[in-house]
Amino acid sequence: MNFELFVAQKYLLARQKQTFISVITLISILGVALGVAALIIVLGVMNGFSQNLKDKILGVNAHILVGSYEGLVQGYPELIKKIKSVSEVKGVAPFMYAEVMASGPGGVKGLILRGIRVQDAPVFELPKILIAGQIKKLEHNSSFPGIILGKELVSQLNLTLGSKVNILAPSSKRTSAGFTPKVASFELVGIFKTGMYEYDSSLGYISLEQAQKLLGIKSNGVSALEIRIFDVYKAPELAKKILKQIGYPYYTRNWIEMNQNLFSALKLEKTAMGVILAMIVLVGSFSIVTTLIMLVMEKTKDIAVMISMGATPNRIKKIFMFQGTIIGIVGTFLGYILGLGICFLLKRYQFIKLPADVYYLDHLPILLKSTDLILIGTVAILLCFLATLYPAKQAAKLEPAVALRYE
Repeated sequence: MNFELFVAQKYLLARQKQTFISVITLISILGVALGVAALIIVLGVMNGFSQNLKDKILGVNAHILVGSYEGLVQGYPELIKKIKSVSEVKGVAPFMYAEVMASGPGGVKGLILRGIRVQDAPVFELPKILIAGQIKKLEHNSSFPGIILGKELVSQLNLTLGSKVNILAPSSKRTSAGFTPKVASFELVGIFKTGMYEYDSSLGYISLEQAQKLLGIKSNGVSALEIRIFDVYKAPELAKKILKQIGYPYYTRNWIEMNQNLFSALKLEKTAMGVILAMIVLVGSFSIVTTLIMLVMEKTKDIAVMISMGATPNRIKKIFMFQGTIIGIVGTFLGYILGLGICFLLKRYQFIKLPADVYYLDHLPILLKSTDLILIGTVAILLCFLATLYPAKQAAKLEPAVALRYE
């Protein structure tokens, strides 16, 4: 162990003559620890929200969407073959989209209706979120055509499996009074739950054939094609590749583009919270300045003796820089233990519950990223190190003759 580090440890571990300095040192360590712990917990929660939201959005929505400038996508079987020739594509499925009204014993509610083929249900990840009923009954049901609704919507309309649901949809049938709506009856054959209130309370699935009939579409056209890919983060470049493959009059949109505002807002909020909470670490590092300045004042005689015995100003400077850095490292270490411990408890026991009708999930999510943890530790120790520069410089300027004049 070198001389500077040895003396710095002695000053920290030895019993201080002035208890006040020891208390300030403890406050400095706790300030850094609380700042680091707060950063770990808050960034973990922000990452958890972002990842949870991303998973739920991608569980219901397309990775890439293919539409047509001419309205409906016609001749989609050939189009699907072209898209599937791209190796990174996992699955492709046609669907119809419509905004309708659903009515049941519990009242009336707006509904986003999607018409799909039963064989394409895995592309829409419907089997993963289905909690009751059967998907095959969308096309093969004995009485009314089948419909699958979200858990929250089923509850709001006071429905159960087998209940009758009336759907009011716009129709292309024109009368003297204008376009008339069309009413069709369906039987509830399935219930799904995504865990996201917005989808569970306003989304429904019927067969593609029934959707075309309900909307009065006589051709075999569909609203769009949904594409699933293996690597969701390659969606922008794959969308361009697919568009090049299929050409005009089609266009593509990817999930990043469609949800850009939402994820940009989350990223900005995470950055803002990180900067605000970093101020706690900064306050802890400023208290290190106070600790070291008071320690320099207390150890004036010791510093003068060391300089008289041949210690250079640079070595004296290093003693106090080491001391402040050790305080920062200890505080950061304690902050990691506290922050990671609380995150572990939050993730395992989920004792902080959230209202599902306000937020899109019912508990506080936690996701810790190694890059965030490394950045937090690095910034905390760097701030503590910078806080040592001024008091260490002042200690190095001390003149032995002046310090020992009255001794």
